Amino acid sequence: MAYVDPRGAFAAPLRAAAPERGAFSPLEWTVIFLARKDDLRSLRTPSRLSRAFGSVLGRSVDSTLADPRLETLRRVAVRGWRQAPLPAAEVERFLEVGFEPAQLTALADVVSASPIQEPRA
Repeated sequence: MAYVDPRGAFAAPLRAAAPERGAFSPLEWTVIFLARKDDLRSLRTPSRLSRAFGSVLGRSVDSTLADPRLETLRRVAVRGWRQAPLPAAEVERFLEVGFEPAQLTALADVVSASPIQEPRA
């Protein structure tokens, strides 16, 4: 059994490492890579009819994130994976919620380095 000094065990509170300026946090990278599986239809607000069918069939049709900042990141990532160039309105919204131009460049670099392979019919 190891000895733990109780005086120093909780001396420094545990904190997640803050990302460098212009870099994405691990959570944000997760959102970016999960958005790779979404398609452009996920950006639309589901209609009443589709929500009703979804509830009857036991499927969720709304893929928006609860955090507005992360949802903006998801939207830009989905558009980056699926369609280029990004609409100006999406870029403006991305910057308005607190992301930096360097982050948009990093996102574009990742998306362009590993494009989605569309299934062949």
